[in-house]
Amino acid sequence: MTVATAAPFPIRDTALEPIADKVLSGGRVTFEEGMTLFNTRDLPALMALADAVRAEKVGGNAYYVHSLRLSQTNVCYVGCTFCGFQRKMDEEGVWDMDLSDVWDYVGRHSHPDLTEIHISSGHHPKRGWDYYLDLTQGLTDRGYQVKAWTAAEIHHFSRIARPKGTTKPLSYREVLSQLKDHGLVAMPGGGAEIFAERVRQKIAAAKVNADGWLEVHRAAHELGIPTNATMLYGHIETLQERLDHMMRLRQLQDEAPGFMSFVPLAFQPDNNPLARELNKTEFTTGVDDLRNLAVARIVLDNFPHIKGYWIMITPELVQVSLSAGVSDVDGTIKDERIAHASGADTDTGMPESDLIRLIQDAGRTPVKRDAIYNELAVHPAA
Repeated sequence: MTVATAAPFPIRDTALEPIADKVLSGGRVTFEEGMTLFNTRDLPALMALADAVRAEKVGGNAYYVHSLRLSQTNVCYVGCTFCGFQRKMDEEGVWDMDLSDVWDYVGRHSHPDLTEIHISSGHHPKRGWDYYLDLTQGLTDRGYQVKAWTAAEIHHFSRIARPKGTTKPLSYREVLSQLKDHGLVAMPGGGAEIFAERVRQKIAAAKVNADGWLEVHRAAHELGIPTNATMLYGHIETLQERLDHMMRLRQLQDEAPGFMSFVPLAFQPDNNPLARELNKTEFTTGVDDLRNLAVARIVLDNFPHIKGYWIMITPELVQVSLSAGVSDVDGTIKDERIAHASGADTDTGMPESDLIRLIQDAGRTPVKRDAIYNELAVHPAA
């Protein structure tokens, strides 16, 4: 039976009624209310509430970027158990690009409309600090916006970057300042995984911890470097730990604004030790994916965008998610390798025309953006 409510959509779960009224009046949900959102079986009402929040922020727009994924190496010493991408130095399937290889790679995949180079790769045990500065500067000089280096990579750089004549490592802020001076315009949100220490010890014990990840992004925001934030879900975490993750992000955005979007990343159950240990072969369900995106849109009220990452949850579900709080569908991507190494079975890239049609068929207005959400082109709604 539908409950009487001020909400302009039907609500069948009575527990959602006061939350909907609060959110639609501009209020902020508590942790307890967030758990009610996660636990409700009234998915249509949850999606509708998230969609109302989305509409208040962006109207009918849905954003995408013409981008290229650059993973210049899969050499990595960290050993995250959810990752099928990483390789040791002399292991089969390894690759490791020198700068000349990077320039050739980008040249082969370039396009007149290509705006953003999105870099995410392994933690290389032997590359020196100058390599990363020269890589950032070289791509900038070639006319691209560089969105690069996760907080986990910044933590790694702080260990290898030392001023000449000293053994003292650089701080996060110093690392980021040098990268910004060499052209860095934004950071992706990778490396966050789940902030709960119980989970991190199981899936990413050697990676920067939650406090370090948040400290990196705080420093970036204070330096005027906008960032994204991610959350890896669908493995061993609880719903409470997902919500705790979101709440910590919301608090940081209150204290040091700079997050552009939140990007939930669905666990890919193949080619990685965690999937084998859990005997997990199934992907997250569409209901879980949509619920996660909708809850994020409602809880993260100070984030401009929630992103549906079609590489991990399929273009079809991302299209549906445009009615569940999502306002960004990522982009053309081209040659994605990290998720596919762990089992993603989507294409590794998507033509811009297909992205536009995906958005239009969902009843939204496609807006091409750059790496920091400057609007480059607005296409008509269907």
